[in-house]
Amino acid sequence: MLPIIVRYGEVPMKRHAGRGQGRRAPGGTAEEKVVRYLAVRGIARPRDLAGEGVCREHFRRLAAKGRIVRLARGVYALAEAELGEHESLIAACKAVPHGVICLLSALRFHGLTTQAPFEVWMAVPRASQVPSGGGVPMRLAWFSGSAFAEGVETHRVEGALVRVYGVAKTVADCFKYRNKIGLDVALEALKDAWRQRTVAADDFWRYARVCRVANVMRPYLEGLS
Repeated sequence: MLPIIVRYGEVPMKRHAGRGQGRRAPGGTAEEKVVRYLAVRGIARPRDLAGEGVCREHFRRLAAKGRIVRLARGVYALAEAELGEHESLIAACKAVPHGVICLLSALRFHGLTTQAPFEVWMAVPRASQVPSGGGVPMRLAWFSGSAFAEGVETHRVEGALVRVYGVAKTVADCFKYRNKIGLDVALEALKDAWRQRTVAADDFWRYARVCRVANVMRPYLEGLS
């Protein structure tokens, strides 16, 4: 069975009064610390600054003033900042920490496509519920078993950790999902990965079996040998 895909957009976040309102953090007010942190890191969550005398209420106040914007549930950036491609992935991973960047977004991350998907493609375990919130446009795909767990890589991007499927796993996923993203996209990814010599043939075969598309990929893999 193919993964199920769902789109979702922004869901209003409930506002809760945080503790420590009006507290002045060392080295400036709590709100000033938030702004300085965002100027350096680009993206922040309230818990990133919890040890600095900053609480969720300070983020809410800055958002109300228009100085910062909420990208996803509990994920913020400076209002004037332009969200880069990798920052979108970071925001998505922070919004869905148990998810894995997949399919078109993973291809883009690995430089295997010229397409720049509008949405961040994110795989989540089949048993999980649809994550709430999401200012970053996302396309969710439910995977199960080894198809979800295997082939995951963790990369440090701009100081944040991003979970993304490796090249061979991503190519196999694209063949499995060819009816949605197009067989031409899967073939382009396979040829580019083979040309770059970043993946051994055995790895392609391994993940083709994991994703149950070995018979589909066989003629294309044999054609590259």
